[in-house]
Amino acid sequence: MRGEMPFARQPSAAIGGQPDDVEAAFYDALQAGDIERLMACWADEDDICCVHPAGPRLLGATAIRAAFETLFAAGTLRISPQRVHRVAGLACAVHSVLERVELDAAEGPRVAYVIATNVYLKTAQGWRLVAHHASPATAAELQDIMPSPAVLH
Repeated sequence: MRGEMPFARQPSAAIGGQPDDVEAAFYDALQAGDIERLMACWADEDDICCVHPAGPRLLGATAIRAAFETLFAAGTLRISPQRVHRVAGLACAVHSVLERVELDAAEGPRVAYVIATNVYLKTAQGWRLVAHHASPATAAELQDIMPSPAVLH
């Protein structure tokens, strides 16, 4: 199944139901700063991996957990998925996500956008996240979500 759809958050997303459920639980855990709920989204595999924007490749649950604990220690993460493009098979699903990140800067609140790829694998425990790779969005990627400038005469 291919297609781009707005992300529909489900407040009581069941881990393992479908890739969308795991994704909703992942972003809910990020917003809540809940490391246990966040790690419950990941597969119990030694080779899971995560890359934060401009960061190193993190391999395994221990490294991934430590990185998110460090992020959570700095405060809550206001990250929300804006657009999701899905490619799904019988046992694997890949989601390309435009993430809206709200930041508190010295100059005041700022918004940044990140492009993330989330890979889900159907395991014995249900669908689980096996890879999360995030990079800063480019200006070209943001053109279709930013409002057009007003034309002044």
